[in-house]
Amino acid sequence: MAGLQTESITLAYDDTVIVDQLSLNIPQGKITVLIGSNGCGKSTLLRSLARLLKPNEGSVLLNGHDIHTSSTKEVARKLAILPQGPVAPEGLTVQQLVKQGRYPYQSWLKQWSEEDERCVNHALKVTGMEELKHRPVDALSGGQRQRAWIALTLAQNTDIILLDEPTTYLDLSHQIEILDLLYDLNREEGRTVVMVLHDLNLACRYADYIVAVQNKGIYAEGAPEEILSPQLVKDVFQMDCMICCDPIFGTPMCVPHGKGRNCIKDALSFKQNADLLRAVATDYSALAVAAK
Repeated sequence: MAGLQTESITLAYDDTVIVDQLSLNIPQGKITVLIGSNGCGKSTLLRSLARLLKPNEGSVLLNGHDIHTSSTKEVARKLAILPQGPVAPEGLTVQQLVKQGRYPYQSWLKQWSEEDERCVNHALKVTGMEELKHRPVDALSGGQRQRAWIALTLAQNTDIILLDEPTTYLDLSHQIEILDLLYDLNREEGRTVVMVLHDLNLACRYADYIVAVQNKGIYAEGAPEEILSPQLVKDVFQMDCMICCDPIFGTPMCVPHGKGRNCIKDALSFKQNADLLRAVATDYSALAVAAK
């Protein structure tokens, strides 16, 4: 299984340093989510991991080797990247799009093979796009379109998949649909998934490992239940909050402070379920200690 890490990388655009001396080891076979405020460098870091941005200093290592010393095709056989908001050529069908995932395996001497066909069909099947394979990508709904692009990355048959905000512009049901798909790919096929997410609660639900990016570096990293705290949210997002326990999944849940309607005092249903309310409103760290 391919390993991915950074060693003291510095990333900059012109004279503006975005990431400074950052070292990170991506857990293999796990789901890692990068979180942080807008402009903190999450997407820049992901682009560097994908070999799309060369560090000004330091190294990105893939299987122990500097990723920039390997050819594009060699890297693409081990690592797939889905950027934010990709656009397909007009009229391109889902099947044609997914077939492009096999480009790293093509050459003058090696043309389309049974293995290429198998990988494309598998990608269409696991993403639920088989029945839509002849439909133009630009005719799909938002959720379908994102599944088509994920199928493209799967067709590359890589150990590592990088995704930059894969749920952007999707409604809630399609966000869950895409994240469930990525979760299944990780659990059932063992693929390492690294993605940028803005929704803290979804990040905590799906991630095995969270990396909080702040002030050009890593503020904290680890399992969600180990690192998420009101202090982290305040320092990273400049927001006060309470950390509760998700009543369904048991994962940390961030409830931000601010203005809004307060229905708790008058809602009979809340009074009738006072025990549940107290459990949900309990500080997560206290629950974690009790669970041990």
